[in-house]
Amino acid sequence: MLKNIEYVIKRDGSRVPFDKEKITMAIYKAMLSVKFGSMEDASKLTDAVIDELLKSDEEPTVERIQDTVEKVLMTKKINNRDFTAVAKSYIIYREKRKTIREEKELIGVKDDLKLTLNAIKVLEARYLFKDQDGKIIETPRQMFHRVAVHLAIIEGLYDYRRYQKYNEIYQNGTVYTSLTRTQIDELKRAFDELKAEGELTGSFEDFLDFIKTKRNHINEYIEKFEDVMSNLKFVPNSPTLMNAGGPLGQLSACFVLPVDDSIDSIFDALKYTAEIHKSGGGTGFSFSRLRAKDDIVASTKGVASGPLSFMRIFDVTTDVIKQGGKRRGANMGILRYDHPDIMDFITSKDSENKVLSNFNISVAVEDEFFEKLDNDDYIELKNPRDGKVVNRIKASTIWNTIINQAWKTGDPGMIFLDEINKKNPVKNIGYIESTNPCGEQPLMPYESCNLGSINLSKFVVDGKFDFDGYKETIDIATRFLDNVVDANKFPVDKIKEMTRKTRKIGLGLMGFADMLIMLGIPYNSNEALEIGERIMKFLNDESHLESQRLAEERGVFPGWYGSDWEKQNIKMRNSTTTTIAPTGTISIIAGCSSSIEPLFAIAFVRHVLNGQELIEINPLFENELRKRNLYSDDLMEKVARTGNLRDIDLPDDIKRVFVTAQEIDPDWHVLMQATFQRYCDSGVSKTINLPYEATPDDIARSYRLAKDLHCKGITVYRDRSKTQQVLYAGTDTKKEEKKEKNETIELYTKLPDKYVKLSSTFDPACPTGKCDL
Repeated sequence: MLKNIEYVIKRDGSRVPFDKEKITMAIYKAMLSVKFGSMEDASKLTDAVIDELLKSDEEPTVERIQDTVEKVLMTKKINNRDFTAVAKSYIIYREKRKTIREEKELIGVKDDLKLTLNAIKVLEARYLFKDQDGKIIETPRQMFHRVAVHLAIIEGLYDYRRYQKYNEIYQNGTVYTSLTRTQIDELKRAFDELKAEGELTGSFEDFLDFIKTKRNHINEYIEKFEDVMSNLKFVPNSPTLMNAGGPLGQLSACFVLPVDDSIDSIFDALKYTAEIHKSGGGTGFSFSRLRAKDDIVASTKGVASGPLSFMRIFDVTTDVIKQGGKRRGANMGILRYDHPDIMDFITSKDSENKVLSNFNISVAVEDEFFEKLDNDDYIELKNPRDGKVVNRIKASTIWNTIINQAWKTGDPGMIFLDEINKKNPVKNIGYIESTNPCGEQPLMPYESCNLGSINLSKFVVDGKFDFDGYKETIDIATRFLDNVVDANKFPVDKIKEMTRKTRKIGLGLMGFADMLIMLGIPYNSNEALEIGERIMKFLNDESHLESQRLAEERGVFPGWYGSDWEKQNIKMRNSTTTTIAPTGTISIIAGCSSSIEPLFAIAFVRHVLNGQELIEINPLFENELRKRNLYSDDLMEKVARTGNLRDIDLPDDIKRVFVTAQEIDPDWHVLMQATFQRYCDSGVSKTINLPYEATPDDIARSYRLAKDLHCKGITVYRDRSKTQQVLYAGTDTKKEEKKEKNETIELYTKLPDKYVKLSSTFDPACPTGKCDL
């Protein structure tokens, strides 16, 4: 017999310290689900479990502990009270977890972080490294470690620079010796680039000797970076997860490429687009410089085909490349309101999404447009080739066409050029005329941006928001993203030059709706706007402070001289630090709500990557119902039919807090976007989700409100305005089979009619599916 239990053997054979509280909490959760028993009862039952386990001579396994819990719950009585109902709940939960484990094993991923099944499916399909035969060769934790190492070794370069300048060695650091061939190659490239910029001297061999023999900060930041990622407090954009430590080495999410009025420029941009998409990035373009359709081409004496014809070439190229085989292509196409082809551009997209299917499109407007609109005046359409006026059209005609087309198809959006360029801190370098695919990142030609998002749901502790923990994560994430600029293997030299010149990073947020629910705050409320403003201002202020600390340590960004930052006498390492991006698959990995969006559905069927469909319930909603003894499978099926609680018989306070996107008045959506934009360096990607019954007037009001509240852009999406949207109502799903490695695997289960269904990568911030960050 054992005298005490010190360790537990996990399913993978590893030994971990025994934690009595885990048993107690598992029992107590089962008690909550059936509303029977107390924490005191759970503690007594845990003691009984331990007594049973001590009767053996062997260290207990996880399975034996769970078997013993079942036995004790079935047989043990306290004050003549029977706990078989608790036992049943515990057994059902255990079986559910077993099913999920088996699904993960079927996928071929060893889940060492206890992620959701959908997270595992996404990681397997896109992120985890595979061997030549397509077999997964890393776990989720190993993926985060790979990324952490790739970014933390940059610390060694800056440590070496300080050592060269000041002969400074860190007493609290450690030597770093675990260099792989890939890491050495990447370090050599980064070393050579810094040396070429005059930041380093000496040989690469001297640098390697330094990090292997002198104390430095590499190990410290490997631990810090891995910790915030593996605890899902911060997740970088998809290309960083996909490519860090690998042969591509391209870490940026998005790029803007110039398209000038020449064949050479157009096809250079096309070539660069192919390189970027192959590496997993998205691209944005302004086609406003291209001459109009039927304009004279002097060199050939023929006529121009116009911007739309060239957009179709970019669209086909995107289809061919498929972003490195891991992500769908993502483009933003922008045209100025005074371009002669503006009306054709506005009406270019269709509800079936068959035309320019790899593009989101937006009309770029200046303040003049709204002045003309308010005065019922005309817009002069100008030839981009020579600036001559070739036509005039009522501003109201352009406006009404934009609104009606957005109502019919979800496109176009609008971007507000004057607002964007007024807030551009490096206007001394260039003018911004385009954004990335979802509009949150206005960029100058050849700029890229490196994004990552903090999971707000991880900072709610005992019903309060933990600003101290939030600050710590902001600081680590800001440094992480600054390191990305140096570690990045850029696909085009011009992009490297411009990105290094401005060093833009975009630290954003996800899990906002989850945070509100955990704090008991309805999304469509003044209180939500107030805490949203406080959270965003804190992010912006603290990331600026950390960028200033990095500037003292590493120097200002090269474009600082002449920038708005220099005029304010503020030394910054990065010209921008904050962006609110749609978080797409990274919020699925983190297991939280997307970006700053409200919940899109409370319960639904998710159509996952391998064809399987599973009912998914918002865990916060499920927990709340179980606490109140309101949970039932029948109720979940009712909720999954619509995704919302509008016609469900539940307490009003639950229905107010668990409100979904299409139940929220469009004005609240725009107000939330404007609230976050107020304290955001770059832009805010926020879809104004509208119900099917919404009118063009609703869209017009949203577009105008966004302009009046100083947003940098606006996108709407009316339910069913596209025939192939990712949210849909399904019919009876037949059981199908798939052959895999000579085994028959059931991938579908029969589900009732008319469930709300979501694709595995659905992001309510980008419902057209064109921005999978």
